[in-house]
Amino acid sequence: MKKSDKPIIVEQVFNASRTDVWNALTDIDEMKKWYFENIPAFEPVNGFKTSFNVISNGRNFLHKWEVTEVIPEERIAYTWRFEGYGGLSTTDFFLKEENGGVRLILTVTVQEDFQENIEEFKRESCIGGWNYFIKERLKNYLESKIRKD
Repeated sequence: MKKSDKPIIVEQVFNASRTDVWNALTDIDEMKKWYFENIPAFEPVNGFKTSFNVISNGRNFLHKWEVTEVIPEERIAYTWRFEGYGGLSTTDFFLKEENGGVRLILTVTVQEDFQENIEEFKRESCIGGWNYFIKERLKNYLESKIRKD
């Protein structure tokens, strides 16, 4: 992914409350159920930093996140870096109520170019990954949570 690329935008409407969606995005116990199970800590606080490793195709991708914006139950943004690799992006999760549900608008903006020769850093891979996380994992998690309540 390159800085010159247009942002990646993934949208999904959930039949859930704003609070439920916000908690899924920001509560460490809930994040582990649909996002990355090995996140050691997360707090929706400006300046909060966390890191965790993901192995893909035999490579270590040490994710390094820093929260850059928080408006409770409306928006959270954080930067993504991978230790040992070039590149920096910002991921912004924006929530708005819509027809009794909540629309999540995820926007990924590249701040510094990622290495194009690495499959995981290609635009198509990023789009596929975010569609999987938002439209499958998060959607299924929230639907199963609502069924239990």
